[in-house]
Amino acid sequence: MTESISRIRNFCIIAHIDHGKSTLADRLIEMTQTVEHRQLREQMLDDMDLERERGITIKAHPVTMDYGAKDGSTYLLNLIDTPGHVDFSYEVERSLAACEGAILVIDATQGVEAQTVANTHLAIAGGLEIIPVLNKTDLPNADVVSVSAQVEDVLAIPMDEVLHVSAKTGEGVDALLEAIVQRIPAPTQEEEEDSVRALVFDSLYDVYRGVVAYIRVFNGTLRSGTRVRLMAANEVYELKEVGIFTPDAESTEQLGPGEVGYVIPNIKEATDIKIGDTVTSAVRPAKVPLPGFKEVRAMVFAGLYPVDNADYEKLRLSLEKLAINDSSFSCQPENSVALGLGFRCGFLGLLHMEVIVERLRREYDVDIITTYPAVIYRIHLRNEEVMEIDNPVYFPDPTRIALIEEPIIHAFIIAQNEFIGDLMQLIMERRGDVEKTESLDTRRVILTCRLPLNEILIDFHDRLKSVTRGYASMDYEYAGYMEGDLVKLDILVHGEPVEAFSSIVHRSKAEGKGRQMCKRLKEIIPPQLFSVAIQASIGQRVIARETVRAVRKDVTAKCYGGDITRKRKLLEKQKEGKKRMKQVGSVGIPQEAFISVLKQND
Repeated sequence: MTESISRIRNFCIIAHIDHGKSTLADRLIEMTQTVEHRQLREQMLDDMDLERERGITIKAHPVTMDYGAKDGSTYLLNLIDTPGHVDFSYEVERSLAACEGAILVIDATQGVEAQTVANTHLAIAGGLEIIPVLNKTDLPNADVVSVSAQVEDVLAIPMDEVLHVSAKTGEGVDALLEAIVQRIPAPTQEEEEDSVRALVFDSLYDVYRGVVAYIRVFNGTLRSGTRVRLMAANEVYELKEVGIFTPDAESTEQLGPGEVGYVIPNIKEATDIKIGDTVTSAVRPAKVPLPGFKEVRAMVFAGLYPVDNADYEKLRLSLEKLAINDSSFSCQPENSVALGLGFRCGFLGLLHMEVIVERLRREYDVDIITTYPAVIYRIHLRNEEVMEIDNPVYFPDPTRIALIEEPIIHAFIIAQNEFIGDLMQLIMERRGDVEKTESLDTRRVILTCRLPLNEILIDFHDRLKSVTRGYASMDYEYAGYMEGDLVKLDILVHGEPVEAFSSIVHRSKAEGKGRQMCKRLKEIIPPQLFSVAIQASIGQRVIARETVRAVRKDVTAKCYGGDITRKRKLLEKQKEGKKRMKQVGSVGIPQEAFISVLKQND
């Protein structure tokens, strides 16, 4: 299936979360009659149950559409739907690399949001033609004039280039299709490069067909049976199948220059393919690979452990398959005394972590628990050595430490004017500083602030939505490291530290967290025959304590009548026995206790 390259248009849809990307994609598919009307459903390009339940896009998904334009020509439109949440910005970058244009969707009822700005900058940096679209213009609370002015002021895109559509009703979508044909440039083929070059911008693992690589062909033609070389892996494979997405995978004879589709090489090892690799001919290989993607750096780390240790191998295979589908996710084996064998995994953010854990439970039927999420700390030792750790287990002796640095982010928060005071208080609570405040329009402001990454991991987004009644939006970017007064918080049960509950926290917040953990463990650990001390400590200093009271056996039950001294003798004997037992006894913490405490930190 090779089209004239001048009649191909490759574009993606970018927007802030919940601004209507998937709905607009549905209308484009419907109006180009790519899918029969009886097969249409909402969120056509969202395959996962998790995406459909949450109403968000997690994975980018391509679709090829035929469109008969008003000039009488039929154009091949390759659309890639992209996620909108900040945790999945890497998916957006990969989609942009396979396109010449981008449709920027802005909700006419909400206006320009934080992720709108971030995605626009990504598209401009990629040299893409941007078509701004105001969506939901049919709603009574749509403020078309004001939002159009925001597009011009904030994004520096002229107001007269903005299209007005309603993805729900289809109003204005026909004009958008014409704009795609007229304004987005056709792909170009390099004259001097006569060999095959195709970019792998995504991949997934299919149980029946193996590794499926999503590609954009830049030069040459790929056919079933062709022997190809993956340039980064430097391995040769034979293509079992090539095809396009309509939106289901549909095999074709070939993929030509400018086309977007998939190839299935006979890859035996799931880890052999790398996102951003260049596919070329094994007979006449290209001299220079296509520019790939920057190596993504995980921001949040947590341990994943199977609830049943017998499921360890199943978890390992599941993580390998997920890593093919999501190159921004990383993992390596680790061992915990309390939880057994598991994996230390890196994620782009907390939502990314939630999605991975939920997919493991649903798609691979693995019941897992996660440890407290952490970031990478940089520790400078007195001997001038520098350590990078994400696990409190490897925290060095405090006497060896010169200083500790923690990762910092630049956060961009857009909210209504009346919430500035509450937002500043929240930012200060999380050890942040507001660097700049700008008016977006008469009703909204954008706050630029610096925050420690560790402070936004758990409930910052929930608190942000709570104090602004759901109106605020946030985007952030990595901003390097900064020195912090950080300590290792240990939890001791009967004098013995439990590594699974250890964490690295700021000194000012250590006592509060220590008290919270001790109180929670007191409720969960079953009573013993002697009292058990649960302590939170920083080094040798105990900062919080709770006691699990002993189970008391009534040793005087067999005594009836007689002198009181007999009862006292039995009670003294019991007291001595408990004292001796406390000296030599150990406390067994059931795994249910670990699961209960750690799941509350998920």
